[in-house]
Amino acid sequence: MEMESPSPFPSPFKGDILKGKVALLTGGGSGIGYEISAQFGKHGASIAIMGRRKNVLDDAVSALRSLGIPAVGFEGDVRKQEDAKSVVEATVKHFGKLDILVNAAAGNFLVAAEDLSPNGFKTVIDIDTVGTFTMCHEAFKYLKKGGLGRSSSSGGGFILNISATLHVTASWYLIHASAAKAAIDSLTRNLALEWGTDYDMRVNGVAPGATGDTAGLSKLMPQEIMNKTVEKLPLDKVGEKWDIAMAALYLASDAGR
Repeated sequence: MEMESPSPFPSPFKGDILKGKVALLTGGGSGIGYEISAQFGKHGASIAIMGRRKNVLDDAVSALRSLGIPAVGFEGDVRKQEDAKSVVEATVKHFGKLDILVNAAAGNFLVAAEDLSPNGFKTVIDIDTVGTFTMCHEAFKYLKKGGLGRSSSSGGGFILNISATLHVTASWYLIHASAAKAAIDSLTRNLALEWGTDYDMRVNGVAPGATGDTAGLSKLMPQEIMNKTVEKLPLDKVGEKWDIAMAALYLASDAGR
């Protein structure tokens, strides 16, 4: 599995900016999700990760603990409301509260629209979009009144939804993922309006483009296409998982208020 890659730069943030916070991350055992888990933990947070593969969870938790990060993993499928509910409750039971939810779980594969079955389309929508809403829905009561509850001087809890840039224009052979990510962006804006206004909660989104050293990039973009793509990028490189994690860290901290 993918583990944390070496940071290209030192963190620009103080090491305790998330001290005392509890974060639950779906898809937090690999790729971008794991990098966010590690950086949140390195900056003071206790980490719970949710995923369907026990071996991935176990490896990720072991890696996080080796960094001195309080971490626990819970098996669950974001498509199932009962799993979402049980993992949120298990996190609160284990750590005593919930302050931060990061929705990074995603499903994807390359397929031409005419070859994509309605069930295949629905599967990605269910994981990415319905899963994101389900986790937000089940975490809401804890984020609303938890350690960062509305009565707190620092406001309500924090939700971060990970989408993409596929839908900004159009993408070959990714109509299912593109639709799912567009819906996540809309969901994020609407929850930010409703829950930000009514409960002083923050709901933000990060939309990564092509990100190096991830399974998604290696599966979706052959190396020869990657080489041609990089040549056209202003920075002559794709993004790194660390870049996304630093954006997430800023948004989750008080600096992002």
